[in-house]
This record gives sequence, C-alpha cells and structure tokens, in this order.
Amino acid sequence: MSPKSDDRVLKGIGLRLIAIFFLSTMSALVKLAESRGATLSETMFFRQLCALPVVLAFVLAGPGLTSLRTQRLKGHAKRAMVGLVGMVFTFGAVMLLPLAEATTFQFTVPIFATLLGALVLGEKTGLQRWSAVLVGFAGVLLVVRPGASDMSLFGAGVGLMAAMFVAIVAIVLRQLRDEPATTTVFYFTVLTLPFIAVPYAFHLKMHDPLTWVVLVSIGLAGGLGQLALTGASRLAPVAAVVPMDYSGLIWATVYGWLIFGVLPTAGTWAGAPVIIASGLFIVWREQRLGKQQTSSAAAED
Repeated sequence: MSPKSDDRVLKGIGLRLIAIFFLSTMSALVKLAESRGATLSETMFFRQLCALPVVLAFVLAGPGLTSLRTQRLKGHAKRAMVGLVGMVFTFGAVMLLPLAEATTFQFTVPIFATLLGALVLGEKTGLQRWSAVLVGFAGVLLVVRPGASDMSLFGAGVGLMAAMFVAIVAIVLRQLRDEPATTTVFYFTVLTLPFIAVPYAFHLKMHDPLTWVVLVSIGLAGGLGQLALTGASRLAPVAAVVPMDYSGLIWATVYGWLIFGVLPTAGTWAGAPVIIASGLFIVWREQRLGKQQTSSAAAED
C-alpha cells in the first residue's frame, strides 16, 4: 500500500470515528427530546430540516452546486424512501430502549446484509458466514434474554428492524457509489422532508426553549454525522472503517449514564461482544473473498 493510500485510509478511519460520535450524540438528543415531550415525527422533521443547511454549506464549500446535477434521481428516490423507513425504526428504537441496547442492535447490520445478500440478491454465502449469522443472533438473544429481563420485546424488534433497513440502505447505495457524498446526502434530506412534514403538521406543538435547542441540535448532529459517514466510505475500505462503528457503544454508555442515569445490562455486556465478533468476521470474510475474486480475474486476464 502506497503512502497516499495509507493517508486515505487514515482519513477514512478518522471520519468514521467523527461520524459515530455525531450519530451517537444525535441518538442521545432524540431520546432527550422524547423525554421532554417531543414526538417521533417532530424529531424526524427537525433531523432533516436542520441538516439541510449543513449539507448545503458543505456543497458550497466543496464541489459546488453543479455537483447536485444527477442522472440517478430514481436511485436517490429509492434510497430516500428506504432511509425514511429506516429512520422511523432507528428513532423508534432509541425512544423505546436504553441507548446502549439500541446501539447494540445496530451492530447486527452486517448480519442482515449477509442475509439480504443471500436471500434477496442471490449472493453465494458459505458455511462460515452462515455460522457467523447464527452466532450473531445468539448474541441478540443474550441481550434480549426473553422472559428473563425487563427489556421490551417490541423495542427489541424495532431495533432489529432498524438494523435491517440500514443494511438495505447500504445495498441501495451500491448503485450510487459514483455520486459525491454531499449529493447523496442532499437528495436524501430534500426528498424525505415533504413526507415527514405531513405528519409533523398534525403534531406541531410548543416547547420550552431548551427542547427547541435539542430538536435543532438533532438535525445539526445528524447532518454532520451522515456527511462524515458517507465520506469515510469513499476514502477507505469497509474492513478498515467498520470496526470504528463499535465506538458507538462507548458513547451510548457515557450518554446513557450522564443524561439518563442508565448503564448497560449484564445481558448487553454479554451479548454485545458476540454480535461485534460476528459482524467483524462477516466483514473480514467478505473482504477476503473479494480480494480472491479480484486476484482470479487478474490471473485470467
């Protein structure tokens, strides 16, 4: 690997860590807003509305408005709709579950990506990755502990649905990999706002000044986090940046303790490492198989 490639990977890792910090902060703010009387539709509306100026600022400071021209509007629309449903489940999980538990369920994204790839896209999946999927769901059972813990099974289901839709978004984004990061985030924000504005209009209500600040901050943190996340994916290989996602559990634990006085359960401490190990193995295995296929293709040439 050349020094230039090393530099890109390091920048990608740094951006991923920044992204996880902002997205973890956003989750904590969503839960805080809900505890102060804000509804799901309100938090989603401000997430998109207040992210828009952030995205436009990055567009103007970087590639410029001309970068927003696209020939893939249908692809952006598909990504927006899937992302919107995913946001409903993601924010719902944060509201229903403690932060650490909601974050832990997000770590099942590689597991769902493997399942969807095999069952929907017809991708070949070997015994090792299927074994990792089973191990990952065993980790989920350790976290949920049906019948042995106070965790909401409905909340756990919402958390798993959130992870599944994040995996679907990742698959849809493959079709948009050549689009600039700012363009992808811009269209996601703009195309979803009208759909969120309708339910928000029926739940519009007044809040105290601090709650308004929290709602605006949700959008700022979410916009910055999404830009950093998309940018990191374009700078470094998946295997290099995905392990950084697990820093989210640290932030969730800190925020949960400082703001809500809640620490992760014993089940979460037991199950999270199992889920993380499963996800890391799947990512490592996919990268290894990808390199083998590239080498085989080069040999045939």
